[in-house]
Amino acid sequence: MTQAFYRKWRPQLWNEVVGQEHIIQTLMNAVSADRVAHAYLFAGPRGTGKTTTARLLAKAVNCTETDLSKRPCNQCEACQAVQEGRFLDLIEIDAASNTSVDDVRDLREKINFAPSQGRYKVYIIDEVHMLSTAAFNALLKTLEEPPPHAIFILATTEIHKIPATVLSRCQRHEFRRIPVADITARLQKMAEQEGLSIDNDALTLIARQATGSLRDAISLLDQLSSSGKAIDLGLAQNMLGTATNQVVIELVDAMLNRQPSTGLNLIHHALDAGSDPRQFGRQAVDYLRNLLLIKMGNAEQVEATQEQRAQMARQAQAFELGQLLFTINAFNQTTSDQHSTWHPGLALELAFAEVLAPGQVTAAPVAAERQSVPPTPPPQAPAGPASPPPTGAVQKNKPPVVAPAQTPLAQAKSPEISGTPARKDAPPQASQASKPAPAHSSPSAVENAAPAQSAVGLPVIVQNWKKIRDVVRKRKSQLDGLLNSCHPLGIKDGVLLLGFATEVLKSKMEMGDNQALTRQAIQQVLGVDLQVRAVIASGKGGSLPPDIEVENDGMVSTVLRDLGGEIVDIH
Repeated sequence: MTQAFYRKWRPQLWNEVVGQEHIIQTLMNAVSADRVAHAYLFAGPRGTGKTTTARLLAKAVNCTETDLSKRPCNQCEACQAVQEGRFLDLIEIDAASNTSVDDVRDLREKINFAPSQGRYKVYIIDEVHMLSTAAFNALLKTLEEPPPHAIFILATTEIHKIPATVLSRCQRHEFRRIPVADITARLQKMAEQEGLSIDNDALTLIARQATGSLRDAISLLDQLSSSGKAIDLGLAQNMLGTATNQVVIELVDAMLNRQPSTGLNLIHHALDAGSDPRQFGRQAVDYLRNLLLIKMGNAEQVEATQEQRAQMARQAQAFELGQLLFTINAFNQTTSDQHSTWHPGLALELAFAEVLAPGQVTAAPVAAERQSVPPTPPPQAPAGPASPPPTGAVQKNKPPVVAPAQTPLAQAKSPEISGTPARKDAPPQASQASKPAPAHSSPSAVENAAPAQSAVGLPVIVQNWKKIRDVVRKRKSQLDGLLNSCHPLGIKDGVLLLGFATEVLKSKMEMGDNQALTRQAIQQVLGVDLQVRAVIASGKGGSLPPDIEVENDGMVSTVLRDLGGEIVDIH
């Protein structure tokens, strides 16, 4: 049976390990100075050399070469035995299948026996994070004070699952993802020695698909070598299920030109040709990332021909920065696991439609809200000084005042301020984009005359708050938790005020891009652009946040001023 490439070409000397010089040099110095630690922890992504380095260390500490700086020599009996897999004092344990405390107890009983062939017994525990809590506890004392002849090397891809008590007992080394250039050079050397004819473009494609894992890259090369043909870029793309660069370029042009049918056809043709949906999404994200680098003045980091650079520069210039970031996030979601999706191309289609949605569907949310918001009654003369102004009435050249339909008691407990209070004698007006409604218009006429007002009023925000949070949750789940802890208080001068109970929650809302993401979600759901600001909305003892204003002739001010009431909370 033919041996797989990744086993055949496993490094046997220190200088053959690729991309981990910071670790190899440290271990070489420890071996040369005869100061090898009793326990090591190797952490990092898959295929970056953790197990290989552990075997090299086991070989070096048992090597019989007199010159310590030349260990491992690969010539002595111990080195040959380790290389051929017959060295009895090298014990490799798969923690994924030996997770119980009984397995660790068995290890502790056998560790006290002296080595059979070499100077040290080396225990390599792979995927050590799979051990149970009881197994970790049973291992602690032995790991801290092993016998003089024992060395532990723990390897894991998920270091965050390792207990702190274990971390503190080990010398920790972090393995990094291997750069594309290093993977390409290693593959080129292997292809030459294997007698494979392969283009440089195909090698670069393989290295990029490996995402920093040399073992994955070698396995892909092994797969392509079975074709029996000269390996060019087209063959590599067909066998690996990747989309051609031209399809991605045309898809980006379809986004910029707002051509939904063209873009969907490109996606369907790529999938029909055998492209993997997740791989298509990865390639689209990689291309869009290059556009982002060019947009932000880092074109030298983009690996492309001069002609491709010119084309990328044209597309990057056509994108707005916010739009480009939104597009990258949308397609990045298509690269995750799609086993739960019954249609393989649905994620790509949704991402493409989501990118075009903000510009194509602007009036639909407004129309939908018009059906859900109760009709605004015609303006009437106020019954008394304590009566609130009509819902549809706004002051001339002032932002509209929109108050939700509430009982007087609810209004006293929860003031909703969305703009400057209207004068009682002010005629009803629509939004600035609409014509004034007649004084004796019917309720439907008033409603139709002020669609923009109902679209940005607080009742619309409250009714669609769950939809807004659903959009936010897809992008940042932590932000959805924050929005669940606040209440929309009102809209003042085009700014949506969100009330939080504590300063801690308010400060978290103001961190990073939380307010910007919330603003984008509101624009996507309602088709309006509202800035977002977090305020403290405790209101204890009758005091309100400085951002919230109470109408002088409103129900709330009457209760506070004349009836001795106080504001307990704001909802």
